[in-house]
Amino acid sequence: MPLLVVVLCLAAHWKLGPQSFVNTLFLWCVLGGFMAQLIDGALGMGYGLVSATFLMSQPIPLAAISASIHSSEIFTTAAGGLAHWQFGNINRSLFRKLVIPGVLGAIAGALMLSLAGDNYAGYLRPILAVYILFLSVKYLLMFFRKVFINREVKHIRALAAVGGFLDSFGGGGWGPLVTVTLMRSSHDPKQIIGSVSLTEFFVTFSSAFTFFLLLGIQHWQLVLGLMAGGVMAAPFSALLAGTLSKRWSYFWIGLIGGLWSLRILSSMI
Repeated sequence: MPLLVVVLCLAAHWKLGPQSFVNTLFLWCVLGGFMAQLIDGALGMGYGLVSATFLMSQPIPLAAISASIHSSEIFTTAAGGLAHWQFGNINRSLFRKLVIPGVLGAIAGALMLSLAGDNYAGYLRPILAVYILFLSVKYLLMFFRKVFINREVKHIRALAAVGGFLDSFGGGGWGPLVTVTLMRSSHDPKQIIGSVSLTEFFVTFSSAFTFFLLLGIQHWQLVLGLMAGGVMAAPFSALLAGTLSKRWSYFWIGLIGGLWSLRILSSMI
């Protein structure tokens, strides 16, 4: 099945643009999708962060980046959310608090980026790079912290709304922001990850649908590249899942995100 999806993606790309079948942008998207899925599958978060930093290294409009990531991510979040539901990893109370604010935040972020992103791309790109760098530093600090203290997380609905907005506006951030914040609470980590993952499907679908209404499918090349790379990486990421401790997971995602964001910022100096 994964091989069939890859073949269909490549065939669609050939049909839509045979003269640029092996162009650099498409191959870069395939690589970005592969790395994003490999890391996300192994660490439980990071698809949006990694794929966004890959695509932001290319001269691609910000709205197209975010729309492409969310379009390709619909399939991965659907499968992941269903699996968590089947294994009983969903806290229904937590899910109800997350889903509606997260969806509303995602729609708001998609609307703002679609309407203003291209006009203010020169200003937004460094802001988004700084945001990614902030998340990366946060991961690294958590790696060096030896003791994790459970704290009550207040304003969960507001957290979900901000997470959904940033996820649409920046092409990623739902998992890093919401999951990391909730991990400090007394909830079962397994149910936190499951509830956030299931909610992410609704957040991603809302964002992608909003982008589709406003932008159409002009970003098909990016979507196919991310999907092809992600499908190819899926079996490998499944083998890697659970092999790293939570502490080392924070280290690697922080290191990768930090290096990419620094590269983006340095190219603008």
